Amino acid sequence: GDLGAGKTTFVRHLLRALGITGRIKSPTYAVVEPHEAPDGLAIFHFDFYRFSDPREWEDAGFRDIFAGPGLKLAEWPENAAGRTPIADLAIKIEAMTDDTRSVTLLANTPRGGDLLSHAAA
Repeated sequence: GDLGAGKTTFVRHLLRALGITGRIKSPTYAVVEPHEAPDGLAIFHFDFYRFSDPREWEDAGFRDIFAGPGLKLAEWPENAAGRTPIADLAIKIEAMTDDTRSVTLLANTPRGGDLLSHAAA
């Protein structure tokens, strides 16, 4: 989604639903904020809005994070295109003129299809 569409707000609500407590910061300047769910699930919230230097990808260890276990949530993934693996589930949020949001979910992998079918149930 565009600026102000509600991406970070969505992620905050999702993290709360997964049991994350305390302050949930936007990773706009840090690029990534790590979290751990009560069940031990590693969660990484990325914001690639300001991402522009490909060397940062290697220097920050993002390749290792994406190759490892856990949930990875990425805002502005197109700014890291070619570096991130294909998303299991893509969520597009569009701000409408009446302050509502249009949300589209797209499964890109079999795992994404499973997630989407469970969300619809």
